[in-house]
Amino acid sequence: MESWLIRDVTVVTMDDARRILPNVDIAIEGADISGIWPTGQAPALTGCQVIDASGMVAIPGFVNAHTHCAMTLMRGYADDMPLMPWLQERIWPFEMKLQEEDVYWGTLLGIAEMIRAGVTCFNDMYHYFEAAARAVIDSGIRGVVSGVLLGFLPNADGLLDKAIAFAKEWKHRGDGRLVTMLGPHAPYTVADALLARVIDGAREAGVGIHIHVSETRSEVEDSVRQFGRTPVQRLNEIGLFDVRPVAAAHCVHLTDDDIATLAEKRVGIAHCPGSNMKLSSGVAPVPKLLKAGAIVGLGTDGPASNNNLDMLEEARLAALLHKLEGNDPTLVPAYDALEMATRGSARALGIDDRVGQIRPGMKADIALVDFDQPHLFPRHDVISHLVYAARAGDVCTVFIHGKPVMRDRKLLTLDEGEIFRQVGERLERWA
Repeated sequence: MESWLIRDVTVVTMDDARRILPNVDIAIEGADISGIWPTGQAPALTGCQVIDASGMVAIPGFVNAHTHCAMTLMRGYADDMPLMPWLQERIWPFEMKLQEEDVYWGTLLGIAEMIRAGVTCFNDMYHYFEAAARAVIDSGIRGVVSGVLLGFLPNADGLLDKAIAFAKEWKHRGDGRLVTMLGPHAPYTVADALLARVIDGAREAGVGIHIHVSETRSEVEDSVRQFGRTPVQRLNEIGLFDVRPVAAAHCVHLTDDDIATLAEKRVGIAHCPGSNMKLSSGVAPVPKLLKAGAIVGLGTDGPASNNNLDMLEEARLAALLHKLEGNDPTLVPAYDALEMATRGSARALGIDDRVGQIRPGMKADIALVDFDQPHLFPRHDVISHLVYAARAGDVCTVFIHGKPVMRDRKLLTLDEGEIFRQVGERLERWA
């Protein structure tokens, strides 16, 4: 069993006591964190490899609670447009050209970007989901991959059958790093009858559901006009929120009753401030959600609407946006923003028993941030620096499931040159 000792590091635990531990050693045995001790006091580990982490801060790896990873292929392809024209006129026609291997290489491109930014887990919803699952397994990252359903496609019933079979057959592969869900796109693209089948299929497969909810004002208005209910009310009435877990992306336009329902049903909300701002979808009522006790994580959304997969940036945007929107500088303080990007996202995906904290017994999904940088000095407040000053490039080493996948900013499980070549050749085919 491989073992590691991360020596002389400051640890942001994200535990219940919100502890920050300076000058400690983190022991890793196999996939797990086996102990944390004051530097120099860890018991000897046979065959242990040591990383000198002085000047670094260890944080739980970021968990990207909502993305469409292979949309790296469309980064910069359709910008400065409202959501529905963006989807209908640019994105969906482009996606009709995609083949399975395109999604595989596009997903690997996104994974390389995420690992470099300290992301150790992502929640994906995209076409050719088997290709995304292969990319998760091959790269060493932790991933939640959904079998996707768009109800307006002529073969929707067959796609759902395929998604359910995928969820059953692929879950827990990759030494448990792969988690599967069912991914009905949204209430406005999937009819109630199909959603009922999704609910039954999720229970049969023993998996959760990943869905877009109340992303735009027009979506909510159309739902009230057509069904007499908001999307949240509609999904609750048909029993979708009784599945565990449910990851609901966006949740921008919510009534007070919607907020109460999401909190009561323990729905995991993936707040995507960057994408919501870029598409002018609105500002999610995150302070109200947090006050109500709702589970709130952070996601980037896809690289075609963000246009990156940088969770540090999302934490910063979440902290700043709500201060401005609420005209209150105390809203979403730095710790809450960082918690949403780590432990909150893990809770939203139902995997907080494994990741989201640095403490013994948790999986060793850890990012080391190099604080020996001018923009991170002096260290008045580590949490403040992480949210308001740190950059993705400050992440220097990343462990996932107890194994280093990047060390000293060098990727160990991915060949970036080959990924660039493959993506470039595929883009030439579509030109």
